[in-house]
Amino acid sequence: MGEKKYEIEKKFRRLSPLRCSASSFQEKHRAGPAKSDDVELPLFPLPLVLFLGSVLPLQIFEFCYRIMMHTLLHTNLRFGVIFSNPEFGTSGVGCVSEIVKHERLVDDLFFIICKGQERFRVTSIIRTKPYLVSEVNWREDRPSNDEDLEGLANEVESCMKDVIRLSNRLNRKPEKETHDLRKNLFPTPFLFFVGSTFEGAPKVQQASLELEDTTTRLKREKETLRNTLNYLSAASTVKDVFPSP
Repeated sequence: MGEKKYEIEKKFRRLSPLRCSASSFQEKHRAGPAKSDDVELPLFPLPLVLFLGSVLPLQIFEFCYRIMMHTLLHTNLRFGVIFSNPEFGTSGVGCVSEIVKHERLVDDLFFIICKGQERFRVTSIIRTKPYLVSEVNWREDRPSNDEDLEGLANEVESCMKDVIRLSNRLNRKPEKETHDLRKNLFPTPFLFFVGSTFEGAPKVQQASLELEDTTTRLKREKETLRNTLNYLSAASTVKDVFPSP
């Protein structure tokens, strides 16, 4: 595991030059009276979008988040992950991350493995030091009764299988048969899984996470997959016409 963990740690050191300051985020979510159904949640801004069911490995090395870790390990092991980067700013909708495994490293650093649990929306900031703590409320999809959700989900699954097949072909990987990607999941959990595969497109991922209508998410993810499929099909055609030496 040593080499693999080292690669993960390097990746997150490169992606996460984050500090405890949250002035721009605070501007959008000024402290105010909390609603009765709001709960308190520590926040960890990261340059990635966490989805429900996704697994997230992290190395905790900044002092403020090491303090947060000490607190979490003695409480409920849950904190909020919100997408943040210089280009798009900091989102007000994120996903609760639950620590499922942790390892204390030298110099009081931590290596943790988390899993996305449920969505939240920030309603107000409680404090920014030594780390962000906010009031949040939980978000769930609204029921969709006017569409064939199973049919739409099957279309998304079919598009994803085609994307996997063409992607493997372009990358000279074995074109294995892709079987049941849904694994009997209801459309909503399946769509969070699909959204988590849109790596390199955080704006698309964040938009998908923020949606609260399953039908709309199905249609948007199907459109994204079809656009990806068109691109891969064109790239595959070019590769066939002009094969690499």
